[in-house]
Amino acid sequence: MHSRTRRYHHGDLRAALLARAEQTLREKGPADLSLRELARDLGVSHAAPSRHFKDKQALLDALAQAGFERLREVLESSQDGAGETFAERFDAMVRAYVGFALENAALLELMYSLKHAPEASQALLEATGRWSELLERLIEEGQRRGEVRKGSLERVGIPIFAVLHGYADLAATGHLPPEVGETGLDDVIAFVLRGCAPD
Repeated sequence: MHSRTRRYHHGDLRAALLARAEQTLREKGPADLSLRELARDLGVSHAAPSRHFKDKQALLDALAQAGFERLREVLESSQDGAGETFAERFDAMVRAYVGFALENAALLELMYSLKHAPEASQALLEATGRWSELLERLIEEGQRRGEVRKGSLERVGIPIFAVLHGYADLAATGHLPPEVGETGLDDVIAFVLRGCAPD
């Protein structure tokens, strides 16, 4: 009789668990995520996932961390060939952020809910910082070039992020009115560029 238990190399099982967990998250939401179910889906013993994640919270934390790392990669890639001006670079970054939100709605929701949770790991907090540094650097560069109004990163950056994330969240959760359509993101970008232009 053949065992249905698959053999995974150490790193492969962790990657397989995260990939399967993300699929479950997308299809059913975080409540239906279970290490035992993931083990069954992957054909490994129910104890195997515990070598990588001590509990469901650790799995969710790792999923969120991987999400922020992927978001950073997407935003960094958006800057390749994006042009020189703040407006061009910001436009590319916003479109990349909203694209990520639309493709990963459930993951993005998890990422932000865990980011603010008291039990968030240090690794997760560091991953959240790395993506937001990209937006901060873009704003600072815009200020140096005289294309963005002067002021602390908090004063200038928080309104920009609030509008950007608010729109992305509305788009990802299907709460934008249909008439917004294709022009909605253009309007948001134009609105933010007016708001952060020098006086």
